[in-house]
Amino acid sequence: MPLLVIKLNRLSAVFWDVDGTLADTEMDGHRPAFNKTFEELNLPFHWDEQLYNTLLAIPGGLRRVKVHAEDRGVMLSQDQLDQVRDRKRLHYLERVRQGHVKLRPGVRRLLEELNFAGVQQWIVTSSGSASVMALLEQIQNDIPHFDGVVTSDDVSAGKPAPDGYLLALRRSGADGAASLAVEDSAAGLSAATAAGLCCLLTPSPWDASALRDASKNAAAVLDHLGEPGEPATVRSGPTCQDGTVTLKYLQTLLSVPDR
Repeated sequence: MPLLVIKLNRLSAVFWDVDGTLADTEMDGHRPAFNKTFEELNLPFHWDEQLYNTLLAIPGGLRRVKVHAEDRGVMLSQDQLDQVRDRKRLHYLERVRQGHVKLRPGVRRLLEELNFAGVQQWIVTSSGSASVMALLEQIQNDIPHFDGVVTSDDVSAGKPAPDGYLLALRRSGADGAASLAVEDSAAGLSAATAAGLCCLLTPSPWDASALRDASKNAAAVLDHLGEPGEPATVRSGPTCQDGTVTLKYLQTLLSVPDR
């Protein structure tokens, strides 16, 4: 019987989403910042965890506000939306600087391994530049430096449009066929695959059920990236040795046919 040999592709670049992927920013970061903003601007909204979980299906924070307001019969002017954006940004930055936002399991470990191996690492997010830079400033002493950042300020259409990933591919010069995106949402998965990228999905706990149908388009779906003593659970895709996502595992994903 012939021996089956799988040739691992050399990983060119990894493109990281931020909110819910790199760090747990949503429930303890963005949500309280929105609620404080609503209170300050006398808007009749309050997002508890259950409601916010539902609203996360809508990509983009300001779009979430607009859609939720309209569902409640409240039509916000552009000036009001601008005020929400500006006030919420300040409150989110404050929460980040106070240490309320933490990296997800396995993120620091994998960032360090990829950096040591010389793999390019970029951020591609639908968040604004100010929010992303605040988070990076807070965690910069704990993680390697990113090679580049693409935010919603750099493109005309955010996720699920592939614009951010296409721009990151152009700027990085990375080989798209040998690159991979790490995402946590259906919108992010759609954006990555539309750009021709293999995608590893690590859905946030509150997004898991919403991603059940979308996960078939991902190369693999795990609950997180895994730590020694805190192994990841593979929901779909190749088995992950020791329950930790490594460079070798990512290279295996690039070699999976018909993803």
